[in-house]
Amino acid sequence: MARQEVLRTIRDAENTATGTISTAEKEASSIVSQARQNASEIIMEGRVSSESDSRNLIAAARASAEEAAGAVSSAGESGVDSIHSEGSSNRNKATQVVVDAFLN
Repeated sequence: MARQEVLRTIRDAENTATGTISTAEKEASSIVSQARQNASEIIMEGRVSSESDSRNLIAAARASAEEAAGAVSSAGESGVDSIHSEGSSNRNKATQVVVDAFLN
């Protein structure tokens, strides 16, 4: 009987070990699954954050470009006004020169 008892104890130990291994494999699978899910969430959060940062940078660059374009436009308008006013005063002088040339 001692031999049967030893064999039964060994079988029980093997069954317990098999159960323990099965439980450990299930837990390992669950841990891996949870890690994959967490990794996917981190990647999505990174993408969303990256897109938001990109939009903010583009908006800031656009605002800066619009400001620079406004300054250039103002300078151009000022130059056009200056040329127009100088042309107006030179027109009177040119008209006088032509009239004097015909009269002389």
